[in-house]
Amino acid sequence: QVQLVESGGDSVQSGGSLRLSCAASEVTYSACMAWFRRAPEKELEGVATIDGDGSTRYAESVKGRFTISQNNAVNTWYLQMNSLKPEDTGMYFCAIADLPCSIVTMSNYKYRDWGQGTQVTVSS
Repeated sequence: QVQLVESGGDSVQSGGSLRLSCAASEVTYSACMAWFRRAPEKELEGVATIDGDGSTRYAESVKGRFTISQNNAVNTWYLQMNSLKPEDTGMYFCAIADLPCSIVTMSNYKYRDWGQGTQVTVSS
């Protein structure tokens, strides 16, 4: 089991920026690394994914505002969030799957290991 630890959540005003980090105990090249979020009273939503080769995918709601990246040397991936909106408020989780992102996409049930989450609150 891979241990995942998120950090970087905070409270910011609309239009602000945050950078989330997810530190993993180990990462294999074939793994898909992802960020999900759960807004209050809403279902878990996929936000972004990144493959070991750096290929990325984004939910339509965050395209152009969020950027997922990785640093394989330290088994960490990031979510840079710019132009934050109140609807971005939620608990953000990082997750990892054994298969490439093209296979697991943003289907949360296909991800094996999850972090505990970090809270992002955006006020208007």
